[in-house]
Amino acid sequence: MTRLPVPGEPAPDAELVNQHGETVRLSALRGAPAALVFFPSAFSRICTRELADLEASRGLFSAQDVRLLGISTDSKYTLRAYAEAEGLSFDLLSDFWPHGAAAQAFGVFDGRAGHAGRFTFFLDSHGVVSSVVSSGPGEPRSAADYASAVALLDGAA
Repeated sequence: MTRLPVPGEPAPDAELVNQHGETVRLSALRGAPAALVFFPSAFSRICTRELADLEASRGLFSAQDVRLLGISTDSKYTLRAYAEAEGLSFDLLSDFWPHGAAAQAFGVFDGRAGHAGRFTFFLDSHGVVSSVVSSGPGEPRSAADYASAVALLDGAA
């Protein structure tokens, strides 16, 4: 397993498609901060609650021009149905094939479960990891941790 990038290190690059089939290259996000939210599965109870909380907190991210991106090993078709069903307005990126390649590059792929763990990487405008928010299996990430991570981005700008 690849190790997690730590604050101060450049984020790994990956090319993924969003729920609309549009290609998103992580290195192309430079120029503005971003939050890469790895989550295990669309339509699961905890992920649905977490992503709904992120949608409700969009103002926190947009106030600092932070691009919010969810990433899972679900297909783009599943992610589109999920975004529409849950009213999610931010991009959901498919790490479907090669299966979990982006999650592996970030060191968060759980090979036994076949999906990413709950990790969020905050990247500054240069593509450098500013902070990492995570939680254990079955536990949602903390809204307070997200707010602290966004504040760190603001302080580093």
